[in-house]
Amino acid sequence: MEPIYLDHAATTPLDPEVFEAMIPYFTDASANANSAHQLGRRAKVAVEDARESIASILGAEPSEIIFTSGGTESDNAAIRGVFETAHRKGRSQIVTSAIEHHAVIHPAECLKLAGAKPVYVEVSPAGSVLPEALANVCGKQTAIVSLMHVNNEVGTVNPIAELADIAHQQGAYFHTDAVQSVGKLPVNVKDLNVDFLSLSAHKLNGPKGIGVLFAKNGSPWIPLIHGGSQEKRRRGGTLNVPAIVGLAAAMTKAEHQREARMAHYQGCRAQLLETLDQHLNGYYAINGDGDSDVSRVPHILNLCFHSPEGQTLDGEMLLLNLDIENVCVSNGSACTSGALEPSHVLLGMGIPTDQAMSSIRISIGHSNTLDEMTHAAKTISNVVKRMLSLST
Repeated sequence: MEPIYLDHAATTPLDPEVFEAMIPYFTDASANANSAHQLGRRAKVAVEDARESIASILGAEPSEIIFTSGGTESDNAAIRGVFETAHRKGRSQIVTSAIEHHAVIHPAECLKLAGAKPVYVEVSPAGSVLPEALANVCGKQTAIVSLMHVNNEVGTVNPIAELADIAHQQGAYFHTDAVQSVGKLPVNVKDLNVDFLSLSAHKLNGPKGIGVLFAKNGSPWIPLIHGGSQEKRRRGGTLNVPAIVGLAAAMTKAEHQREARMAHYQGCRAQLLETLDQHLNGYYAINGDGDSDVSRVPHILNLCFHSPEGQTLDGEMLLLNLDIENVCVSNGSACTSGALEPSHVLLGMGIPTDQAMSSIRISIGHSNTLDEMTHAAKTISNVVKRMLSLST
C-alpha cells in the first residue's frame, strides 16, 4: 500500500494544475521580470497579474503585496522591520505568545541584542490568546504584536480582529502569521484589521520557496533584504516568476474550493476519530480539547496516547513505527522535527512534558480519502496497543 500522507500542515503536494500554470515561466517566458526587453516585460506582466489576484483574495491593494521566500522570511521582515522604526520612537516591546511558530519567537528573542523586550501573552489551555490576556500586557511601550491566525500544531483559531484592535488602541502595529489559515478560512486583511500578514504557497498546494508579506500602506517599517529595486525597494532579489505565478494559481483554486475542502476535512476528521473510538477508546486524548468556545480548524488534530491507567509512550517511537506501517504524521512543526524535545506549543499550553512527548500531529489534506482515514486510525490503534504492551 502507498504511504498515507497526513502531514499537510508541514507541506502540501504541488497541485498539477498549479504546476501547469508555472511551466511557461521556466521555459519560453523565463526572462528576468526587471529586464526592459519584451521577454522581461512578459514576465513582469505575469508577476503583476499574480499580485492583483492575491490582493483581491486578501482584500488588499496590489501595492500592499510583497513577494518573499515564504512564511519565515515574511515573519522576520514584519517583526524586525517594525521594531527598527518603532524603537527609535521609544517603543521596545515585542508582544507575542509562547505557542507561535519559531519564525516569530526567534526573531523576537534575537532582537534583544538591539534593545527589544519580548513579552509573552498568556495562552489558554485550549491553545488560544484571549483579548483580555493581550490587554493585560499591551501598552504604550509595545512596538508590534505578532499572534498567529491558526496554530500550526493544535489548530486553534485566534480572534485576530479583536486582538488587533487592542494593539491599535495602544498605538502598536499588529502582525499575524496566516500560513495555516489562507485557503482554509476567509482571510480578509480589512476584516482581520491587521497591519502585516504572512502567508506561504507550499501550505496550500503551491510551490515551495515563495510567500507574501502583506504590509498595509502607510505602516512604517524597514525592509529586511536590501540590494535591488525589486518590490519597490521593499525586498531586494530577482523575482521568482514561476513560483509567484504558482502561488497565485494555488490561492485562487483554494479560495474557489474552500468551502468544499473544509467540508471534506470535517468528514475526514470525523471518520478518523470515529474509528479511533472503535479501536482505541480510552487510549488517547485530543490536546487542548476542553473549551467549546474556542474555534478550531478541522484539518489539524493533535493527539496524546496513553494507557487507560495513564501510562504514556514515546511519541518519537510512535512516529517511526507509524512510518514503517506507511502512515506519515509528525510530532509538531516540521521546522523543529527531530529535535527530540517536547513541542513548545504543547508546553506553552500547560500540557505536562510526558503528555507532550507522547503526542503526534495529524494534518489532513483535500486529497486524503475516508478510506485512508479508516486505515490510518486502525494502524495507529494497532501500533499504540503494541507499544504499550511491550512497554508493560
